Amino acid sequence: MKTFFRALILAAFLVAIASGVKAQDLLASQAPYDTHMEFVDSMELRNMLFNESYLYPSEDLYPEWDNNSRVHYSGKLPDSLRIDLREFVMPTKNVKVTDIFGYRSRRRRVHNGLDIKVQKGDTIYAPFSGKVRTIAYQRRGYGHYIVLRHNNGLETVYAHLSKKLVKENQVVKAGDPIALGGNSGRSTGAHLHFETLICGKPINPALIFDFKNQGVTGEYYVYRKNKHQSVDPKTGKVVDSDLQQYHKVRSGDTLSKIATKYGVSLSQIYKLNKMNARSVIRPGQQVRYR
Repeated sequence: MKTFFRALILAAFLVAIASGVKAQDLLASQAPYDTHMEFVDSMELRNMLFNESYLYPSEDLYPEWDNNSRVHYSGKLPDSLRIDLREFVMPTKNVKVTDIFGYRSRRRRVHNGLDIKVQKGDTIYAPFSGKVRTIAYQRRGYGHYIVLRHNNGLETVYAHLSKKLVKENQVVKAGDPIALGGNSGRSTGAHLHFETLICGKPINPALIFDFKNQGVTGEYYVYRKNKHQSVDPKTGKVVDSDLQQYHKVRSGDTLSKIATKYGVSLSQIYKLNKMNARSVIRPGQQVRYR
């Protein structure tokens, strides 16, 4: 319903602009006179209507409100998406990252977020405005956790909490307290497990949030489906490169077989994975081949 009315208003204003009618003239015929509207001409109004902060990308990405216990919402990934980061608040004032995003060879699984050291009872904040999609508990996983869906198209996950301060379907603004840090679920010490998602796909939170310097990587983050993205340590900016590709090791696989399967050299696999001829691979392990 909200989307329908927004589209209706947009269409009315665009008709007025096309016919040369001032925006304030159109409004004056439908509502009490507002002296502030004297300063709003058709060009300014058009800019406002097309501004990313006015039209919510989340409504296009998530046509349905999937309010359940699933952390990773299943949706169709866009080829690219520009996410507005301008009105942000850091999820925590703590700066120490204790575990990073990516594959963990010692655990033989992917870590889908960042772990930030917090004390039990530390306040956790909503980084952007949006709505609470899910509140749940996993005894052998996330513990007490929250999933927020933000107006800019991003979803964020907060796990191992000691207390939740919001309810499902609650609207939140950037900077609102949402939870307290803790050590619930599968956790070896108090910390915040923090994830950033686009249509259910985990992306590296470090591409958006710089916890050490308590800031973001830019005014916008542009997600690109077919690119590998990383943060330049010198500039702190996101850079794109060719997508990295991995093979999940199965029983009977060898590095030589993997190289042959994907048409790459064995030396390339050695180099990409920091391996050599004596390296041992195990089922479930991820081996990068490109």
